[in-house]
Amino acid sequence: MSKLTCIIIEDEPLAVKILVEYISQVHFLELKESFKDAILATEYLRDNEVDLIFLDIHLPRLKGMAFLKTLVHPPAIIITTAYHQYAVEGFNLNVTDYLLKPFEFNRFLTAVTKVKGNKGGHEPKEQLPEVKDHIFLNVQKKKVKILFSEIIYVESQREYVKIKTIKGEFISKMSTHEIERMLPANLFKRIHRSYIISISKIDSYTAELIELNGIVLPVGRGYREGMEGML
Repeated sequence: MSKLTCIIIEDEPLAVKILVEYISQVHFLELKESFKDAILATEYLRDNEVDLIFLDIHLPRLKGMAFLKTLVHPPAIIITTAYHQYAVEGFNLNVTDYLLKPFEFNRFLTAVTKVKGNKGGHEPKEQLPEVKDHIFLNVQKKKVKILFSEIIYVESQREYVKIKTIKGEFISKMSTHEIERMLPANLFKRIHRSYIISISKIDSYTAELIELNGIVLPVGRGYREGMEGML
């Protein structure tokens, strides 16, 4: 089966990085290009055809919805934005799906599988890999399910780790190296000997500090170099 070709139109580097990582995990997608604004994408589409566009709404120069209206024969469109109020307008323009930032890989996979289903016609369905969205940790003599989407950060406390989530805190007897191996590398990054953070929860950062969900954490010296590339 041929792959679905796609492009990204997104001006936020972190959002682009996450999309690129998600696309790389889906065997039937092939990323062709990424564009910071819709005008550059329009120039590319004059000479190239794609099956799918990941489109942000708030773009410089030409907004996403305005760009959509310029397409005479649009490919499949998946809108990616932090603003839910555009959902109705997007579906009126026959977009395939609408992803509200920050979205997890499972939700992304559902959207692109829908595109594949629409394009696939009568081709036999392929078995998609099972994607975990959680871990179970030993907390006070019981196994507790913790969703990746709810984790804010993990903190080392000697032979224990504290998992800070949007619902509360959990303490489990294990090392940060152990839990780091359990967390998806595309969703979590170590920023310090004692801290692993959720990328999607970042509000702002410098070379020395990261703020996420109103909490400020230090960036270790050994993790400062290449911070832009890491995040």
